[in-house]
Amino acid sequence: MEHFDCVVIGGGMVGAASALSLAQLGLKVALVEQYQPKNYAVQQALDLRVSAISLASENLLNQLGAWQQIKQWRVCPYKRLGVWEHESAYTEFNAQDIKQTHLGHIVENRLIQLALWQEISAMSNIRTFCPDSLVSLTQEHDKASLTLTNSALTATLVIGADGAQSKVREMSAIGVTGWDYQQSAMLINIETSQSQQDITWQQFFPTGPVALLPLAGESSLGGYAALVWYHQRDEITRLASLSNSLLQQEILKHFPKRLGEIKVLAKGAFPLTRRHANTYQHKRVLLLGDAAHTINPMAGQGVNLGFKDVIALQHVIADAIANGETWHDEAVLARYEKKRRKENLLMMTTMDALYAGFSHPSPVIKAARNLALLAVNKVPFLNSTIKNKALAYACGL
Repeated sequence: MEHFDCVVIGGGMVGAASALSLAQLGLKVALVEQYQPKNYAVQQALDLRVSAISLASENLLNQLGAWQQIKQWRVCPYKRLGVWEHESAYTEFNAQDIKQTHLGHIVENRLIQLALWQEISAMSNIRTFCPDSLVSLTQEHDKASLTLTNSALTATLVIGADGAQSKVREMSAIGVTGWDYQQSAMLINIETSQSQQDITWQQFFPTGPVALLPLAGESSLGGYAALVWYHQRDEITRLASLSNSLLQQEILKHFPKRLGEIKVLAKGAFPLTRRHANTYQHKRVLLLGDAAHTINPMAGQGVNLGFKDVIALQHVIADAIANGETWHDEAVLARYEKKRRKENLLMMTTMDALYAGFSHPSPVIKAARNLALLAVNKVPFLNSTIKNKALAYACGL
């Protein structure tokens, strides 16, 4: 039975990044994943699952050696973020306001994962177990024993980065708190008459926001974009059942006119849920990313929070090694949760407050929130302090 310093369960974006970051510290790492990432080809259609990668996440991917490859494939930088409910209260955030060249990049999730896996393949101290999956997990006083579908391993530390339905979390008897939002989100890839844009925008309605994320490339119409449409579950189910041409008509009815001429290419939908693990640690097991927390995707912070988890864990273990401590001591590992839990909870609560505030039907509250947006945009003090600080925080700066 082979022993590893760390066994990472889940080879998605966060899991792959955590495996690389720990291997860079000189640890012997195993990465367990069911599905091998598919190779990239220029002619491949844009994937539905994309992320708005923040500046902090970009820095991590650069440190891990993956960012240069991702940039050579497909990325779309954006410099501005537009937010409004009523057009008169339109508020725009700009990278120049925080002295940056861009706010982030829209990138397909699978390309991030693939670039990380390419770096993993070049590391002599990472071994991948794929296709494979976790069957059982037990912990003893000095190690954890894992049974996989095709293998058996032992580990000093187990990382659960296996998503919202985490087996690691379940097998470690870690509970969760949370709720369903009784809404769903629809992802729609389109061709648009607009050429590649440098802005992502979001307009709020009582039924939920509609948003545009610019995508890389030139289409027959002009450019590409991803739309996100939040609504009641029954309505999203109805929309998802429509043909692309009928869905296109519905989009033009409900999205702002700035969308321009469009053609629907692909669509998918998922329910909105919030989950937060009651603890991120159980002895020698740690949870990262969606295994620890799932957040309302309204501001695109999900994977960025997961990457912040990776950064925090790497720093905790690196500091312990540098200070001559036993890096896998439970008290040392507990510092990871201390670094991340409060910030994750703050971001989750903030997103919930924004979501609830903009969906409240009261005319008084509607007027108040539009006045607040207008004030943030027009009042110099608020513009230069609250607005820019919020923008810098969202970028991970």
